[in-house]
Amino acid sequence: MVDTLRRSRLPEDSTPEGEPGNGHLARELLTKGKSLPDQDKGRHYNVLKIAPTSFFADYGCHVRILEETLALQKMGARATICTYGSGRDIEGLDIRRAFSAPLSNGVRVGSSKRKVYFDAWLSFRSLTTSLRIRPNVIHAHLHEGALIGYPLSKLTRTPLVFDFQGSLTCEMIDHAFLRRDSLAYAPLRQLEMIINRTARAIITSSRNAADILVREFGCRPSKVFPVPDCVNGDRFRPKWKVPAKERMRMKRRLGIPENRKVVAYLGLLAEYQGSSYLLQAANLIRRRTPDVHFLLMGYPGEKRYQNLAASLGISDCVTFTGRVPYEKAPIYLSVGDVAVSPKISETEGNGKLLNYMATGLPTVTFNTPVSKEILGDLGVYAELGNTEDLASSIEWLLKDDKAAEQIGRDLRAKVEDSYLWDSAVGRILDIYNIVQGRG
Repeated sequence: MVDTLRRSRLPEDSTPEGEPGNGHLARELLTKGKSLPDQDKGRHYNVLKIAPTSFFADYGCHVRILEETLALQKMGARATICTYGSGRDIEGLDIRRAFSAPLSNGVRVGSSKRKVYFDAWLSFRSLTTSLRIRPNVIHAHLHEGALIGYPLSKLTRTPLVFDFQGSLTCEMIDHAFLRRDSLAYAPLRQLEMIINRTARAIITSSRNAADILVREFGCRPSKVFPVPDCVNGDRFRPKWKVPAKERMRMKRRLGIPENRKVVAYLGLLAEYQGSSYLLQAANLIRRRTPDVHFLLMGYPGEKRYQNLAASLGISDCVTFTGRVPYEKAPIYLSVGDVAVSPKISETEGNGKLLNYMATGLPTVTFNTPVSKEILGDLGVYAELGNTEDLASSIEWLLKDDKAAEQIGRDLRAKVEDSYLWDSAVGRILDIYNIVQGRG
């Protein structure tokens, strides 16, 4: 098993002391970071961002929207975000919320019939905001955002850029909202194909997603631009730069015995994220390696997976934190010795991997195209859906301290070379130049 794992790496809710409060997130992220050679590169752009979600909600695409917007502002662009009525405000961002009806507050993850209602109000808010601020680029996130943005771009003669995060119908299937054999699948797939062709340019969060757009949806390669997910390398410091006292204090606050090694997970708790696979692997590991603890940071399925952990008899070695605010995630992650992402979706991005890498955590994932694209030969891969292989992969890193440390340091170096937002936003501005006819 170890030989197999080694071959997989060869080329082919209280605030911890010293942590800022929620209101300082945008201001701190804007002021920290490396100086930019052309700080005013984006000064020509007034961008309307359409985010059909409960922004900000401390996960996935929300983090991409946040970091992308902050990086654009650092480059001199003006950015306004239109989003749902619910969500967390971030100081320093211009957020325009749609009407929020009674009983409609709260964060919603994944597909929902009520999104039709929310999107109708978001369309109205996007229209009124556009008429006020007169943007010269409409940057739409997710398929609903592109669907809202298309008529708006025609009405205002403003180019539309679509930030593609994964297949719409595949996401619905992942969230058990749709079945491939249902009558609704074919028309929704056709609608997705139409939406994919509305924008003047499409930004994808991975090269795999770009390939899917060209191969499965017939999009022209000349208008598809991969801009992979990135990470704020100053906020997510390598764990060896976090004082040992801080890490140990956090470990005690979480109730994790000091002598246990920690396997960390940060993200949504859901079946398409592989949460059941992770707990089943934890059960196997616990039988063979008693001095290990699993730190599961995320929501919204805490109760369901707490019950599963109890039924497996591993509640004493699993800590569920619930939702972790994004600005507190780095100190939580620094407690980990190994990180894991058993995500089984093969079209969505996997931004949590960048947070693991920046923290210097050796990382185990299922062998999917997106994971391999991000981690490359530094990932430790398990066969997709194979719980025993997932457990063995985690165990190998827990037992080989020297290999685990080297992998973590190499992953951090890879982030600094290839996955910082300050570099990625330059490519986004180049795409804006293209759709505006400037380049």
